[in-house]
Amino acid sequence: MGYFQIADIQFSSPVILAPLAGYSDLPFRLLCREYGAALVVSEMISCHGLVYRQKKTISMLNSSSADQPVSFQLFGSDPDVMGEAAAILNEFSPAIIDINMGCPVRKVTKRGAGAALMKDIKLAETILSKVVANSKVPVTVKTRKGIDSSHTTALDFTRMAQDTGASAICIHGRTWVQGFAGLANWNIVAEAKKISTIPVIGNGDISAYDNGLEKIHVTGCDAVMVGRGALGNPWVFNQQGRPAAIKGILSAVKRHIELMAVHLDTTRQLGYIRNHASRYFFDFPGCSKIRQKIHSCQTISELVDFLFSLG
Repeated sequence: MGYFQIADIQFSSPVILAPLAGYSDLPFRLLCREYGAALVVSEMISCHGLVYRQKKTISMLNSSSADQPVSFQLFGSDPDVMGEAAAILNEFSPAIIDINMGCPVRKVTKRGAGAALMKDIKLAETILSKVVANSKVPVTVKTRKGIDSSHTTALDFTRMAQDTGASAICIHGRTWVQGFAGLANWNIVAEAKKISTIPVIGNGDISAYDNGLEKIHVTGCDAVMVGRGALGNPWVFNQQGRPAAIKGILSAVKRHIELMAVHLDTTRQLGYIRNHASRYFFDFPGCSKIRQKIHSCQTISELVDFLFSLG
């Protein structure tokens, strides 16, 4: 029996990997799936890049059967282009298509996408309508509490999303103005759940599995989504929790590097691989020296050898 359901898709866990720009690639999604993530979401995919079939954008859709169920997240502000992009996404067999209506990063919002859509719910509604009409799979929406502390939009977006055909909504408890600073407000997640006829997913400040379950219990939301709390911490997706000693985390680091070696260009993306690997080492004696050594490794082989030397 599943914990929760989106449309006809049942999930055996209530913890989801959030879309993380620059991080939620195939190797990281596969690792999180292996550690228990119910659903994994891709990095934000530009609707224009997809429609123009740009090589870099298409490469972000790399997937596999072990990646399922996977949600591909679209962003953009042109309803027709978003609809066309959704139709193209069907070719890549996602389980779900998500629409980003909450990213606060300026390069996204200055084009009227992401969190900027919270200023124009009618445009957001038109975009959602076009995507739903062109998608062969359930469509979800990810948004935020609101624009700032004086302008809460999450409840209006929840009503709009369910009335326009969305199968679920994810609400990040911070405002656009907050970005990623301060604490997430989970009261807004509870309020949205009270009025919603579709599943509500909460997001913000989840760093451990039990922490996620507590948020579900307190707010009544259907699931939680973990973003930055999953970096270097795939244990957030299961009750085992993060190991207390360095030797306990090595299997995850090595597995992550193994997946990156299979799916990435280890020569061109070595800096990215070192960045991921270093995130596992914190709150242990000597971790700063380990991170320094990781960042000094000049090849993937040197990095692997160093990690094996730790135990």
